[in-house]
Amino acid sequence: MSNLAQSKNIKTESKQKSSLLNQPKAIWAVGFACIIAFMGIGLVDPILPAIAEKMHASHSDVTLLFTSYNLVMAFAMLITGYISSRIGIKWTLLLGIMIIAVFSGLGGNSNSIWELVWLRGGWGLGNALFVATALSAIVSLSRSGVAQSIILYETAIGLGISVGPLLGGELGSISWRGPFYGVACLMVIAFLLLSFMMPKTKVVKNTKKTSFLDPFRALKHRSLLTLGITAFLYNFGFFTLLAFSPFFMGLDEHGLGYVFLGWGLLLAITSVFMAPKLQQKIGTLKSMYAMLTLFAITLIIMGIGTETNNVIIFSVIIAGAFLGNNNTLITTAVMQAAPVERSTASAAYSFLRFIGGAIAPYLAGKLAEWFNPHVPFYVGGCFVLLSVFFLFINKKHLIHIDKAESAH
Repeated sequence: MSNLAQSKNIKTESKQKSSLLNQPKAIWAVGFACIIAFMGIGLVDPILPAIAEKMHASHSDVTLLFTSYNLVMAFAMLITGYISSRIGIKWTLLLGIMIIAVFSGLGGNSNSIWELVWLRGGWGLGNALFVATALSAIVSLSRSGVAQSIILYETAIGLGISVGPLLGGELGSISWRGPFYGVACLMVIAFLLLSFMMPKTKVVKNTKKTSFLDPFRALKHRSLLTLGITAFLYNFGFFTLLAFSPFFMGLDEHGLGYVFLGWGLLLAITSVFMAPKLQQKIGTLKSMYAMLTLFAITLIIMGIGTETNNVIIFSVIIAGAFLGNNNTLITTAVMQAAPVERSTASAAYSFLRFIGGAIAPYLAGKLAEWFNPHVPFYVGGCFVLLSVFFLFINKKHLIHIDKAESAH
C-alpha cells in the first residue's frame, strides 16, 4: 500500500514538473518580454555613479530616476485594469512595450538629469501597463495552476532583474547612454514576438469592464490592504538598497554590474526553488516574517559598515536571497488574499508597493545629505522591521492564505 502511494506521489510530482514547462508559445513570449521589462529596474544601477558624474548631479538627484519610475508606475497601476478590460490583454501588453521602447530610447538621447528623470517616468507608465497585465496573462494562458504560473512569472522577474544590471554594466562601460538604447532595441524584439505568438482570437479578456475605482474598492478587504501596506513598508528597504548602495561599493560599471548580477541570480533562484519549499514547510506568513527580518538585519549591517566596500557588496548579494523568497511569498498571498479579480488585486497591491518604492530612493539621498551615509540604511532597515510588526498584528486577516496552501 505504501509502495502504491509512493508511486502515485512520484507520478504527481513528475506531472507537475512537466506541466510547468509544457506551456503555450504565448507564455514564453510574455515571459521573454517580462525579462526585458524587469531589466529596467536594475538596469540603471551600474551607471548611477557615471550619470551623477557626467551630468554633475547629486546622489539625491540621481535617485530620482527610481522615484519618477516608481511613482508613475504606482498611479498607472490604477488604470491598467480599465485599459485591459477595454482593449484586451494582448493590446495592453503591446502598448506597454511600445511606450517602454520609446521612452528608453529617448532617455538615451537626453542631456540633463531632469530630462532623464521625466523620461524614466514615461518608462514607468509603459512598465505599469505591461507588468500588471503580464501576470494576469500568464495565469490565464498557463496550462498549470495559479501557484505554478506565479513561479513562472517570478522566474522571469528574477532573470530580468539579474540580467538588467549585467547589461547595464557592459553597455554602460561604453557609455551611460548604452543601456537605454539597448532596452529600446530589446523591446522592439519583444513587441514583434508578442505580435505573432500571442493568440488573436483566444486572448483572455475581462467580460466585466473594470472601473478606475475598483482597486480602491478592493483595498476595503483587510487582507489585501495588509499585504499592500506591508509591501509599502518593505519597499523602503528594497529601493534604498537598489538606488543608494551603488555609491558605496567603490566599483566601476563592470564591477557594479557583476555585483547586482549576483544579487539578481540569488533573487531568481530563491524565488523559484526555495520559496515554495518554505511555504510548504512553515507556511506563507512565518516564511515572510523570517525573510523580512533577515533583510532588515542585512540593511542595519550595511548601515554599520557603509564605509567598508566589501560589507556593502556582500550584503547586497546576500539580500537577493531574502528578497527573492519574499517576492514569491507575497505575490502568492496577494493572489489569494481577497475575493476580487486577480488583475484588480494586483493593481491595488502594486499601487501601495510602488508608492513606497517612489519615496524611498529620494529619501535615502536626502537623509545622507542631511545627516550621513549610514542613516539611509538604518532607516530602511527600520521600515522593513515595521513591515514585519504590521504583518504580525494583522495576521488574523491572513489566516485563510495558509489554510488554502495547506488544503492545496
